[in-house]
Amino acid sequence: MATILIIDDDPLIRDWIANVVTRLGHHPVPAQLIREGIRKLQSESFDVVFVSVCLPDGSGLESMSTIRSTLSSPEIIVITGLGHPDEAELAIKSGAWDYLEKPASFEAIKLPLLRALEYRSERRPGNTAATLKRGGIIGDSPEITACLELVAQAAGSDANVLVTGETGTGKELFAKVIHANSRRAPRSFVVVDCTALPETLVESVLFGHARGAFTGAETSEEGLIKQADGGTLFLDEIGELPLSIQKRFLRVIQEHSFRPVGGRREIASDFRLVAATNRDLEAMVREGRFREDLLFRLRTIEIDSPPLREIPGDIKKLTSFYMNDLCQRFGIVAKRASPEFWEAVTAYPWPGNVRQLIQALEKALISAKEEPMLFPKHLPTYIRIYVARSAFPTKPASPGEPKIRSGVPKMPPNLKEARRAAVSEAERRYLEDLLSYAGGDKAKARRISGLSRSRFYALLRRCRPADVRQPG
Repeated sequence: MATILIIDDDPLIRDWIANVVTRLGHHPVPAQLIREGIRKLQSESFDVVFVSVCLPDGSGLESMSTIRSTLSSPEIIVITGLGHPDEAELAIKSGAWDYLEKPASFEAIKLPLLRALEYRSERRPGNTAATLKRGGIIGDSPEITACLELVAQAAGSDANVLVTGETGTGKELFAKVIHANSRRAPRSFVVVDCTALPETLVESVLFGHARGAFTGAETSEEGLIKQADGGTLFLDEIGELPLSIQKRFLRVIQEHSFRPVGGRREIASDFRLVAATNRDLEAMVREGRFREDLLFRLRTIEIDSPPLREIPGDIKKLTSFYMNDLCQRFGIVAKRASPEFWEAVTAYPWPGNVRQLIQALEKALISAKEEPMLFPKHLPTYIRIYVARSAFPTKPASPGEPKIRSGVPKMPPNLKEARRAAVSEAERRYLEDLLSYAGGDKAKARRISGLSRSRFYALLRRCRPADVRQPG
C-alpha cells in the first residue's frame, strides 16, 4: 500500500482524490496548504504527491523543487483549475509526473497514479547521483540534484546528450562527468570548440584529410572525430557549427562513419556524442539557422545547467570550494571570509555564473595578499557597486516633497543642451548596468541590448571610449 499526499485547499477536490486513492487500495493524507504539506513531507514518507497550482500560501509549481528534495523524493502530479499550455510545460520541465485539470474523472486520476507507483516500484538502484564521481560539480540544491540524476542516466548509456545553459554554468564539466562515469572513461575525451573552427577548415579539422587533398596537405591527418574513437566527442557551442556542415555531421551521428577530405574510403569511429550550447537552438531552427533533424538527434538526453542566480543556496559552497582551490594553486595560506564578504557574494546575481565567480575570487585573493580574512573591499569594484546600489531601492518622491537647492542659482542650459545631456547620462547609466550584468562580456551585452553591432560599438565609444576594441 502506497501513501499519497494531497495538497489542495478545495475540500471537494481533496476528498474526491482521497476517495480515488482509497478505492485503489492506498492511503491518502490531506493537506490544505503548501507549508502544511512540506511539514508532512519532512516527517513522513510519501510515494506520490498531488499538488494544486494555486494555493493560499503560494504556487504548487514553485514548490516542486522543495517537494522533490524531501527524503522520499515523491513523484508529483500537478492539478489545476485553470489549465494553460505554458503552465503544463513548466510543470513537466520542473519534473512533474503528470498535469491534470480540475475536475478530473476517476480514470484521469487513476491512470497517472498507478503508472507513477509502478515506476517507483520497478526502478532499480544503479548509477545514481549518489554514486557518481562528481568531479568539480558542487552543490546539493534540487536543481543540481536533478541535473546529476540526468548525468547518471547519461553515463549508463551511449545516448546522445545535449547540455544547455548560459555561459559559465559548467556545461563542459557536466560533459566530463558523464564521460568519467561511463564505460568509455579509459578512452579519449575530445573537445571540439565550434566557435574556434575556421569555416574553411572545419571539414578537415573534424573529418581529417588525405595527403594532397588541398594545397599544403603534405601528409594525411586524422580528424577529431576519429581521435574520439572509443571515447567521447564533446562539441562545445554546437550552435556555432556552420549550416553547411550540419547535414554531413548528421550522417556521421547516424552511421558513425565518414570520409576524410580527399579520401577514397569511409572510416569508422565508435564515438559517444555530447554537445553543449548557450544558444536557443529551437529559435535557430525556426530562423533556418540550425537543422531540426540534427537537433532531434542531439537531445536524446537534455541537461539544463542552472545559472547561479537560480541556485543561491549553492553559492556559498561553490565559493568555499574555489577559494580553497585557488589558494592551493597560488601557494598561499587558506583565507577566511568575513560575514560581510559572504553577504556581498550571495547578494550579487552573477550574470557570468561560475566563470565570473572564479575570476572575482582570483581578484579578491590577489588584493588580500597576506591578509588572513577576505572582506567586500577585496572583491571587484563592480560587484561592490551593485551591492551598494541594491541596498537603496529606488522609491518615487512624494508629490509634496520639497526639492532641496543649495548655493547660488545657475542659469539653466537651453532645452536642446539639456535634452542632449539627459540622453547622454541615461545612455551611460544603461551601458554601465548592461556591462555589469553581462560580466564585462561585450558580445553578451550586445545580444541583451538588441542593438546592431555598429550601434552598440558607437554607444560604447561615446560612453566608455577606453573600453572600445575593434570588433572582430
